[in-house]
Parts: sequence; structure tokens; C-alpha cells
Amino acid sequence: MNTKFLSTSIMMGLLLASCTASKKTSNDLAVSLPIETSINLNEVTNDKAPVVINPGRFTESSVTYRLPKVVQGTYSVSDFGKYVDDFKALNYKGESMPVIKVDKNTWTIENAKELDKITYLVNDTFDIETKGGIGGEEPFSPSGTNIEPENYVLNLHGFIGYFDNLKNNQYKLDVTGAADFVRTSALQTVDSKTSDDGKSITTSYFAPRYFDITDNPMMYGNLDVEEFMVGDIKIVLSVYSPNKVHSAASLKETVFKMMQAQKVFLGDINSTPRYDIYLYLSEGNEDSPKGFGALEHHTSTVVVLPEEMDEASLASSMTDVVSHEFFHIVTPLSVHSEDVHYFDYNNPTFSKHLWMYEGVTEYFATLFQVSEDLVSEDEFFNKIMEKVQASSNMNDAMSFTIMSENVLKAPYKDQYTNVYQKGALIGMCIDILMREESNGNRGILSLMKELSNKYGKNKPFEDDKLIDEIVAMTYPSLREFFDAHVIGDIPINYNEFLGKVGLEIGEGEVETGYVQNAGNLLFGADPQKGQVFFIDDVENNSFWKAQGVQGNDILKAIEGEPLTMLNANRLLQKMNMWEPGSEVNITLERAGKNIEIKTTATPAFTMGEGIFEKADATEAQKTLKSAWLKG
Repeated sequence: MNTKFLSTSIMMGLLLASCTASKKTSNDLAVSLPIETSINLNEVTNDKAPVVINPGRFTESSVTYRLPKVVQGTYSVSDFGKYVDDFKALNYKGESMPVIKVDKNTWTIENAKELDKITYLVNDTFDIETKGGIGGEEPFSPSGTNIEPENYVLNLHGFIGYFDNLKNNQYKLDVTGAADFVRTSALQTVDSKTSDDGKSITTSYFAPRYFDITDNPMMYGNLDVEEFMVGDIKIVLSVYSPNKVHSAASLKETVFKMMQAQKVFLGDINSTPRYDIYLYLSEGNEDSPKGFGALEHHTSTVVVLPEEMDEASLASSMTDVVSHEFFHIVTPLSVHSEDVHYFDYNNPTFSKHLWMYEGVTEYFATLFQVSEDLVSEDEFFNKIMEKVQASSNMNDAMSFTIMSENVLKAPYKDQYTNVYQKGALIGMCIDILMREESNGNRGILSLMKELSNKYGKNKPFEDDKLIDEIVAMTYPSLREFFDAHVIGDIPINYNEFLGKVGLEIGEGEVETGYVQNAGNLLFGADPQKGQVFFIDDVENNSFWKAQGVQGNDILKAIEGEPLTMLNANRLLQKMNMWEPGSEVNITLERAGKNIEIKTTATPAFTMGEGIFEKADATEAQKTLKSAWLKG
């Protein structure tokens, strides 16, 4: 966030002037400060951006330079070094020096006393992602990079690396781009220079250490930006919509309403004066990124969503996705382990507590909506039920702490997405337990506030001691819960916890979607014929039944676009994002004849499992439910 950096370029100059010409590290490695880096967007060729690293003078005979293998907020291997071409080390005479490629992300340079600078080209991961990758795991789109004439997504961990033992050195970053580019950055701007011909601008940024390079993304190009205040937080919303379907102005009210509710929900736990949101809207064609979602940074988030979403669907997705990322200001910003605080980008270790980092964060993103009247209780219960159903399809008999600590390894990495399902449900169970033990006065939000006060962003907790500390701060019943269901591998009986607030999981009429009935897909496929068709269960969906849709009806087109096996996932995803009020225009084939359905989406219902009030719920349980949902 900008306010923690120096406030003016003048002060920046004074700081650097006061530094000595070199600084010793623990390895007796000396370099000038800061490490000077640059990205030139005016010299991009074949979607490759040139990068220059000028570290100053070394006193060591050998140095190692790395790009991250893994970045914070992701729990998979990205190998950003794979996207680097034409890596060169140059001496002070401008001559090439020998370079040893140690692995995908690491280069070693001998005779480092002669090293003047490093140069290389960076491929964008969006482009490589759409072409099937270049082997191994590819970065999740919101953690990746885009290098196109109209838009540049600069997740800086994809461009700028670090020297071993110098991650705490200051960085100066120059980014050169066309003068007519709109540019936004969460990094402190310290200088800006326009070229003599007025066609380009070089903006200089300052980062106190390498972590701040990785933690502060940028977006350049043909985008629009809205800045507004939510209480005492400055929100900077940057939107790239290639076909101008959406804008920052059209999304401003949604984001304002959402973040205002989040601030009220968090109360005094809020800890950032600025928050940046970078939204990249994907065109939806074969050359567009398809990893929809978001990546949190400490005071910002990068979001990738489909541009073809209608206004209501995009607003709903932004509320779900961005609210989750914003709640990360609680954890890991204010509450985090040593693994996070001293993160190793090349050989990371992971905390046992993904139930808290991602699970509790996702739970807050779901709970605050009902707490602050953004959704009804029934809508909240539907979301909880969806998580119960989704988690049942994962390995429910796996220790969450063991899975978290080994998240990059099989078989644990395949269970990672359960952090957003069972992880959130773990948060819910802890919340209900604490409400019960305290007569409704304490919950998991108050626990996170207490942990934030005890630790904060500059003091990590010891991973092995966190659960013991939580139990000591709360109640013995949490010890039993953690031992059985978080450390242990016993599946959770959710009715045991819902029953405490007068609820139960049972059969009844539940709201559902347009692609699924209570979690079951409404479509089948015949790849040989290239057809997607409704199954018989469609007649149990109130919306489709009202339209006269029958089992075996072939789905021919959605909104005028013919459906094929190549675009079926995209078009069904588009259908899945309909909200009540969305325009519906589909073509079916039945017995060789086309059937046109043009209507407006209404809520869809089916018979299935849901969360309902118990017939014998007591007043005490109802009171506890109110304390749970409304705080």
C-alpha cells in the first residue's frame, strides 16, 4: 500500500543519498542500493517484454539470480523462470558473460565482480496458457502476466527476480510505456519522465524489498479507473474490458456497497488505508485466459472473469470473489505463520493452517453477506449447503493440517480446492461452537481480532503452537473439534453443529441453478455426434419445466451462438452465470425440429438436500442463530 512508502520523490532522493555506496549482507555480498530494474513495454516483440536488472557492484565471485517457483497466495508450482528467454549477463564492457542455468528458475553467474547487468525477455503467461502451455503446471491466470498492445497485466513476480540473500534490498523499478496508456500501480510512484518526442512515459517506482515487488501488481494500457473512498479506505478499481462491455464506473456501486458492508462487518480489525482491485475481463475466445478467479495480495487483488457475463452476474461474482480477497487483510496480513513471513519463493514450506488462511477467509466472504443484509438467510444456507455437497466429493477423511503442510505433493495437492469448501465449513463450526460457549457473545471474527492484536503484520506465529494458543484463548470444546476434524481425519457431522442453532440438513424444496439440480449436472453429451442434451432430471427443475424442456432435448445454441463440443464448457458456464432477470435465448432440437425459448430467468427450485429450521427448534437455539448470523 502506498502510504507505507516514502511520500515524495524528494524524500526518496534524500534516503538514497544517505545510503553508503554498498551494503554488506550476511554473506559478505555487497551491492549498491537500490537494485535498479526496468521493464520496457515500448520494445515488446512477439509478446515478449525486455527486462534489465542492474544490481550494482558485487564483491562476491559468484551470484545466483532467481525468478519465483511459487508465489504467495498460490499453492501450486508456477515456475516463472520458464517464461524467460534470451537470458544474458553483461560485464562493464558490454560483453556477454558465462551463465549457468541451474534449473527452470535459477541462473548462476561466475566472476560476479565483473557483472554490470542482466537482461532477458519475458513471455506472457496468458498467451502461453491459451496455447496449451509449455510443459508442467501453468500459473493460474490471476497470478500470471499479459503482454498485449491493448493491455498489460504486470504481476511483477513474473518479470522481476531476486539475488540470493538480497531479498531485503531496496528495489527501483522503471516501467516505460506509451504516453496514452492508463497506468495503475499499488507501488509508490517516485518519478515520471516523458520522452523528448512525447510518445512515451517512464514511471519510476520504489519497493522497500523484494516482497513488495511481488505484492504490488500493476496494470497498463487501454483501461479505465475509478478511485473512491469507503470510509477511511481509498479504493482504486482498474478494469480492462476489451469490448467495452463493462467499466469501472458500471462496477463502482457494486464494489462500494460490498466493501462498505465488509468494513462494518470487520469493525476495528480493518488495517489498510488503500486497496487496489485489478479486473481483467476475458473475451471468451480460444485465445483468452480461462483461469477465472482472483489472487490476493496484502492490499490488492488481481481478478480474471469472463467479459460476456451480464451486469447482474458480474456484480454477484465480484461480490463473492473480491470480498474473499479483501478479507485476506485479516489473514495472512494480520495473522500469519513463519512460513508466510519468511516465504521462500524457490523452496517454500507451507503452514498447517490453510483452514484459517483460505477457509476462514472464504467463510467470512460468505457470512458477511447475510450479516450485512446483502443476501437472505435462505441464500446463505444455500451457499453453505453447496459447500457441504462439494466437500463430500473430496477426500473427507484426510487431515486438514497434513494436507495443508504438504499441499504441493500428491495426493494432497488434488485436495487443495477443499480449502474453499470444507475449510469454510470448519470456520462455521468453530464460529457456532464459540457462540454456544459464550451465550452468543464471541465468534470466530472476535477470535481473529484477538489473534490480530496478539500478532499483527510484523509478528508471525509459530505454526505448531497456533491451535494450542487458540484453545487457550477460547474453550476446551475447540480442542476436541480440532483434534477430531482438523488435525484428525474424522468427517464432520454438520447436523451436530447446525442443530445448536436450530437447523438441520434435510430434504425439501431448495433453490438451484440452471445447469445443475442440487449439485447434479442437468446435461449429458454424445461426443461422436457432437451433441449436448438435457437429461431426464431437467423436468425436476422448476425453471426448465416451466419452459417445457424435456429429457433428451438437444442444446443447439445459446444466445444465438451454435453449441459445439469445443465451446460447450464456455457456453454452459455462461448459462450457469445467469441470475434471475437475465435474458434467456436458447435453441433446442427435439425430434428433428428446432424449439426457440426466449424468456427471462426466474429463480429455479428442485427437491433436494438443504438446510432448514428444525420443527422442534427452541427459542434459545433461535436466539443463538441470530447471534451467529447477525453478530
